[in-house]
Amino acid sequence: MQLFFIPDIAGDSVTLNETESKHAVKVLRMSEGTRVHIVDGKGGFYEAEISDAHPKKCRLSVLKVQKETSRKNYRVHIAIAPTKNNTRFEWFLEKATEIGIDEITPLLTEHSERKAVKTDRLEKILVSAMKQSQKTFLPKLNELISFKDFIQNNSEKEKFIAHCNNGEKPHLKNTLKKEQDLLILIGPEGDFSLEEVAAAKENGFREISLGNERLRTETAGIVACHIANLMME
Repeated sequence: MQLFFIPDIAGDSVTLNETESKHAVKVLRMSEGTRVHIVDGKGGFYEAEISDAHPKKCRLSVLKVQKETSRKNYRVHIAIAPTKNNTRFEWFLEKATEIGIDEITPLLTEHSERKAVKTDRLEKILVSAMKQSQKTFLPKLNELISFKDFIQNNSEKEKFIAHCNNGEKPHLKNTLKKEQDLLILIGPEGDFSLEEVAAAKENGFREISLGNERLRTETAGIVACHIANLMME
Protein backbone atom coordinates (compact mmCIF):
# COMPACT_ATOMS: atom_id res chain seq x y z
CA MET A 1 0.00 0.00 0.00
CA GLN A 2 1.45 3.38 -1.02
CA LEU A 3 0.85 6.07 1.60
CA PHE A 4 1.24 9.79 1.21
CA PHE A 5 1.24 12.42 3.95
CA ILE A 6 -0.81 15.62 3.89
CA PRO A 7 -1.10 17.28 7.32
CA ASP A 8 -4.18 19.43 6.67
CA ILE A 9 -6.99 17.90 4.63
CA ALA A 10 -10.08 20.01 4.06
CA GLY A 11 -12.55 19.48 1.25
CA ASP A 12 -12.37 16.94 -1.55
CA SER A 13 -9.24 18.17 -3.33
CA VAL A 14 -5.69 18.25 -1.94
CA THR A 15 -2.16 18.73 -3.27
CA LEU A 16 0.97 16.77 -2.44
CA ASN A 17 4.05 18.80 -1.59
CA GLU A 18 6.90 18.93 -4.10
CA THR A 19 8.80 16.00 -2.58
CA GLU A 20 5.76 13.72 -2.42
CA SER A 21 4.66 14.83 -5.91
CA LYS A 22 8.03 13.97 -7.42
CA HIS A 23 8.01 10.58 -5.68
CA ALA A 24 4.52 9.78 -6.95
CA VAL A 25 4.92 10.96 -10.54
CA LYS A 26 8.62 10.55 -11.33
CA VAL A 27 9.64 7.61 -9.15
CA LEU A 28 6.45 5.54 -8.90
CA ARG A 29 5.22 6.57 -12.38
CA MET A 30 1.71 7.26 -11.15
CA SER A 31 -0.75 8.97 -13.46
CA GLU A 32 -4.27 10.41 -13.52
CA GLY A 33 -6.78 7.90 -12.16
CA THR A 34 -4.31 6.06 -9.90
CA ARG A 35 -5.79 5.29 -6.49
CA VAL A 36 -3.67 6.15 -3.46
CA HIS A 37 -4.03 6.44 0.30
CA ILE A 38 -3.31 9.45 2.49
CA VAL A 39 -2.65 9.88 6.20
CA ASP A 40 -2.90 13.25 7.91
CA GLY A 41 -0.83 12.48 11.02
CA LYS A 42 -3.86 13.14 13.21
CA GLY A 43 -5.60 9.76 12.91
CA GLY A 44 -7.19 10.16 9.49
CA PHE A 45 -6.75 7.56 6.75
CA TYR A 46 -8.09 8.53 3.32
CA GLU A 47 -8.59 7.00 -0.10
CA ALA A 48 -7.91 9.33 -3.02
CA GLU A 49 -7.36 9.42 -6.76
CA ILE A 50 -4.80 11.39 -8.75
CA SER A 51 -6.58 14.08 -10.75
CA ASP A 52 -3.49 15.95 -12.03
CA ALA A 53 -0.17 14.10 -12.14
CA HIS A 54 1.99 17.23 -11.95
CA PRO A 55 5.57 16.36 -10.83
CA LYS A 56 5.70 19.36 -8.47
CA LYS A 57 2.04 19.85 -7.51
CA CYS A 58 0.28 16.52 -7.81
CA ARG A 59 -3.46 17.00 -7.23
CA LEU A 60 -5.62 14.37 -5.56
CA SER A 61 -9.37 13.99 -5.32
CA VAL A 62 -10.40 12.66 -1.92
CA LEU A 63 -12.87 9.82 -2.42
CA LYS A 64 -13.56 8.83 1.16
CA VAL A 65 -12.29 8.75 4.70
CA GLN A 66 -11.55 5.08 5.26
CA LYS A 67 -11.17 5.43 9.01
CA GLU A 68 -10.51 7.85 11.83
CA THR A 69 -8.19 6.12 14.27
CA SER A 70 -8.61 6.98 17.93
CA ARG A 71 -5.55 7.70 20.03
CA LYS A 72 -4.45 5.27 22.68
CA ASN A 73 -5.72 5.93 26.20
CA TYR A 74 -2.16 6.88 27.21
CA ARG A 75 0.67 8.96 25.78
CA VAL A 76 4.39 8.14 25.73
CA HIS A 77 6.73 11.13 25.80
CA ILE A 78 10.49 10.55 25.73
CA ALA A 79 12.91 13.42 26.36
CA ILE A 80 16.33 12.31 25.17
CA ALA A 81 19.78 13.79 24.63
CA PRO A 82 20.66 13.59 20.90
CA THR A 83 23.69 11.39 20.22
CA LYS A 84 26.98 12.73 18.89
CA ASN A 85 26.50 10.47 15.85
CA ASN A 86 23.40 11.92 14.26
CA THR A 87 22.60 8.68 12.41
CA ARG A 88 22.04 6.91 15.73
CA PHE A 89 19.59 9.55 16.89
CA GLU A 90 17.72 9.33 13.58
CA TRP A 91 17.55 5.56 14.05
CA PHE A 92 15.94 6.10 17.45
CA LEU A 93 13.31 8.40 15.94
CA GLU A 94 12.50 5.90 13.20
CA LYS A 95 12.18 2.87 15.46
CA ALA A 96 10.33 4.70 18.24
CA THR A 97 7.77 5.85 15.68
CA GLU A 98 7.31 2.29 14.45
CA ILE A 99 6.87 1.00 18.03
CA GLY A 100 4.56 3.81 19.05
CA ILE A 101 5.65 7.12 20.55
CA ASP A 102 3.59 10.28 20.91
CA GLU A 103 6.10 13.00 21.69
CA ILE A 104 9.87 13.48 21.56
CA THR A 105 11.88 16.26 23.15
CA PRO A 106 15.62 16.59 22.39
CA LEU A 107 17.48 17.53 25.59
CA LEU A 108 20.62 19.61 26.06
CA THR A 109 22.30 18.17 29.14
CA GLU A 110 25.54 18.73 31.05
CA HIS A 111 27.28 15.88 29.24
CA SER A 112 25.67 16.40 25.81
CA GLU A 113 28.08 16.20 22.88
CA ARG A 114 25.53 17.39 20.31
CA LYS A 115 24.45 20.97 20.90
CA ALA A 116 22.09 21.41 17.94
CA VAL A 117 19.66 19.38 15.84
CA LYS A 118 18.13 19.94 12.40
CA THR A 119 14.44 19.74 13.18
CA ASP A 120 13.35 19.83 9.52
CA ARG A 121 15.38 16.74 8.69
CA LEU A 122 14.17 14.91 11.80
CA GLU A 123 10.54 15.72 10.93
CA LYS A 124 11.04 14.05 7.53
CA ILE A 125 12.35 10.92 9.24
CA LEU A 126 9.27 10.80 11.48
CA VAL A 127 6.94 11.19 8.50
CA SER A 128 8.75 8.45 6.58
CA ALA A 129 8.62 6.08 9.57
CA MET A 130 4.91 6.83 10.10
CA LYS A 131 4.12 5.97 6.48
CA GLN A 132 6.40 2.91 6.42
CA SER A 133 4.71 1.44 9.50
CA GLN A 134 1.27 2.51 8.21
CA LYS A 135 0.42 4.56 11.26
CA THR A 136 -1.99 7.48 11.20
CA PHE A 137 -0.54 9.60 14.02
CA LEU A 138 2.65 11.60 13.57
CA PRO A 139 4.71 11.96 16.77
CA LYS A 140 5.18 15.52 18.01
CA LEU A 141 8.80 16.65 17.81
CA ASN A 142 9.76 19.54 20.07
CA GLU A 143 12.67 21.92 19.72
CA LEU A 144 15.93 21.24 21.58
CA ILE A 145 15.64 22.52 25.16
CA SER A 146 17.98 22.68 28.13
CA PHE A 147 17.56 20.00 30.79
CA LYS A 148 16.99 22.60 33.50
CA ASP A 149 14.23 24.40 31.61
CA PHE A 150 12.53 21.17 30.59
CA ILE A 151 12.24 19.53 34.01
CA GLN A 152 10.59 22.65 35.37
CA ASN A 153 7.93 22.78 32.63
CA ASN A 154 6.01 19.59 31.80
CA SER A 155 2.50 18.35 32.42
CA GLU A 156 2.74 14.55 32.67
CA LYS A 157 1.79 13.02 36.02
CA GLU A 158 4.01 9.94 35.65
CA LYS A 159 7.60 11.19 35.26
CA PHE A 160 10.77 9.11 35.31
CA ILE A 161 14.50 9.57 34.86
CA ALA A 162 16.55 6.58 33.70
CA HIS A 163 20.24 6.63 34.62
CA CYS A 164 23.16 4.33 35.42
CA ASN A 165 24.45 6.03 38.56
CA ASN A 166 24.88 3.87 41.67
CA GLY A 167 21.92 3.08 43.89
CA GLU A 168 18.88 0.84 43.91
CA LYS A 169 16.22 1.80 41.39
CA PRO A 170 12.99 0.00 40.43
CA HIS A 171 12.67 -1.31 36.89
CA LEU A 172 10.46 0.79 34.65
CA LYS A 173 8.11 -2.14 34.03
CA ASN A 174 7.31 -2.33 37.75
CA THR A 175 6.39 1.34 38.11
CA LEU A 176 3.90 1.96 35.30
CA LYS A 177 0.19 2.52 35.74
CA LYS A 178 -2.24 1.77 32.91
CA GLU A 179 -3.98 4.60 31.08
CA GLN A 180 -1.54 7.24 32.30
CA ASP A 181 0.47 9.73 30.27
CA LEU A 182 4.13 9.22 31.00
CA LEU A 183 7.41 11.01 30.46
CA ILE A 184 10.81 9.30 30.50
CA LEU A 185 14.16 11.11 30.51
CA ILE A 186 17.05 9.42 28.68
CA GLY A 187 20.55 10.83 29.11
CA PRO A 188 23.54 11.29 26.77
CA GLU A 189 26.48 8.95 26.23
CA GLY A 190 28.05 10.21 29.46
CA ASP A 191 24.73 9.80 31.34
CA PHE A 192 23.04 12.45 33.46
CA SER A 193 25.19 14.12 36.08
CA LEU A 194 24.46 13.55 39.77
CA GLU A 195 23.29 17.16 39.95
CA GLU A 196 20.83 16.64 37.10
CA VAL A 197 19.41 13.52 38.72
CA ALA A 198 18.96 15.41 41.98
CA ALA A 199 17.28 18.32 40.19
CA ALA A 200 14.92 15.95 38.37
CA LYS A 201 13.92 14.32 41.65
CA GLU A 202 13.24 17.74 43.16
CA ASN A 203 10.86 18.37 40.26
CA GLY A 204 8.84 15.19 40.73
CA PHE A 205 10.74 12.69 38.59
CA ARG A 206 11.29 9.17 39.90
CA GLU A 207 14.51 7.25 39.31
CA ILE A 208 14.13 4.04 37.30
CA SER A 209 16.25 1.32 35.73
CA LEU A 210 15.95 -0.18 32.26
CA GLY A 211 17.78 -3.36 33.27
CA ASN A 212 21.24 -4.51 34.28
CA GLU A 213 22.86 -3.90 30.91
CA ARG A 214 24.54 -0.59 30.11
CA LEU A 215 22.76 0.70 27.01
CA ARG A 216 23.65 3.26 24.39
CA THR A 217 21.48 6.36 24.47
CA GLU A 218 19.42 5.44 21.41
CA THR A 219 19.03 1.84 22.60
CA ALA A 220 17.85 3.01 26.00
CA GLY A 221 15.26 5.20 24.29
CA ILE A 222 13.95 2.26 22.27
CA VAL A 223 13.88 -0.04 25.30
CA ALA A 224 11.95 2.56 27.32
CA CYS A 225 9.49 3.08 24.47
CA HIS A 226 8.91 -0.65 24.05
CA ILE A 227 8.46 -1.34 27.76
CA ALA A 228 6.02 1.56 28.08
CA ASN A 229 3.84 0.35 25.21
CA LEU A 230 4.02 -3.29 26.29
CA MET A 231 3.01 -2.58 29.88
CA MET A 232 0.40 0.08 29.12
CA GLU A 233 -1.57 -1.80 26.47
